[in-house]
Amino acid sequence: MASEQESVNGSAAGGGLSIRIVPSIAAFTEAEWSAFSGASRDNRETPYNPFVSFDFLNILEESGCAVRKTGWQGHHLRLEDAGGAVLGAVPCYAKSHSQGEYVFDHGWADAFERAGGSYYPKLQASVPFTPATGPRLLVSRNADPAAVKAALAQGLRQVAETVGVSSAHVTFAQKGDMAALEGAGFLARTDQQFHFFNEGYSTYDDFLATLASRKRKALKKERREALAGGIAIDWLTGSDLTEKVWDDFFTFYMDTGGRKWGRPYLNRKFFSLVGERMADDVLLVMAKRDGRYIAGAINFIGSDTLYGRNWGCIEDHPFLHFEVCYHQAIDFAIAKGLKVVEAGAQGEHKLARGYRPVTTQSAHFIAHAGLRQAVADYLRRERREVEHMAEYLDEHGPFRRGELQQADFRPVSERSSSTTD
Repeated sequence: MASEQESVNGSAAGGGLSIRIVPSIAAFTEAEWSAFSGASRDNRETPYNPFVSFDFLNILEESGCAVRKTGWQGHHLRLEDAGGAVLGAVPCYAKSHSQGEYVFDHGWADAFERAGGSYYPKLQASVPFTPATGPRLLVSRNADPAAVKAALAQGLRQVAETVGVSSAHVTFAQKGDMAALEGAGFLARTDQQFHFFNEGYSTYDDFLATLASRKRKALKKERREALAGGIAIDWLTGSDLTEKVWDDFFTFYMDTGGRKWGRPYLNRKFFSLVGERMADDVLLVMAKRDGRYIAGAINFIGSDTLYGRNWGCIEDHPFLHFEVCYHQAIDFAIAKGLKVVEAGAQGEHKLARGYRPVTTQSAHFIAHAGLRQAVADYLRRERREVEHMAEYLDEHGPFRRGELQQADFRPVSERSSSTTD
């Protein structure tokens, strides 16, 4: 793999531009990183995405969660002009496995290995352990977005070819990033998530009024039963996030993570650092019974989106997972005027709770011609299946007839009023 601060031939980036590979987010200054679109609340021109902030990505490395030892070796791209000024970047990792990505390529790896190839290491341009759409080709303020994204896309492909990896993958990418990546020869892949869209509701009852009567009654009953037995809900953010609270939540996280993944991705230090540096970007929804917390979910707060992430519990109660993760997130988004709730990967069960199907996108460069052709054929079929499933789910959603046609439930980042392209 490329060594620290290694330069890559600048021809792919255009005259006078060069790309360097750096091993950690700390190789950037906070000021450099905060100038990227979407990476800072101070940039009012583009929606803030907490997962591409300097603090979040740096915490993943500083805590030891996304480092070489865990199979996430920093291989970040830094695009500079002739004077050394940073124009763009790609958060990128050399991966020795395919865990923690939520866009599955295990089948590709197995097929290539059986044919005598070496699929790992590969390059992964993403936010580790985070299936949330956001900027991947990061552009500095006042730079030309189209030119910088084209240079970064070409540069990422060239880095993959130069260092000799099997492939480069850009997951949960935005529309503008996808255009640049496809222009550089990356293959497009689609998948599906379920998001809630706040169409200007003043209360949860306003949202319920858009549902069919039977669905509305079912959700009211579900919410009542979830909080039976004296369970109460707390919203904790900012100074509420004490180390005792993090101890409780980490117990929940380890219980669920241990059963679901075998080895949870995030460690206790990660949560302390998030509480120290990003407390105002975090919402913990915590369920309490008999004076102690028994379950909780962590969410991150963007400028217009609430991102649901991890959940856990130490007591099982009917419907409590749905209440803590989905209904409370809707309540918070309506109360705070947020436009979208992204509740994580997969989960058709979210549809019945007012979350709508949304297509997510990723891009994949495969170096080996034979594997590239096989993957391209597979992706063409997969895209058709994802499209058909979205149409089916649209027809079978909980909304009253006509509501889906009225609502604009594209990702906020792709609406004309708040585009990040």
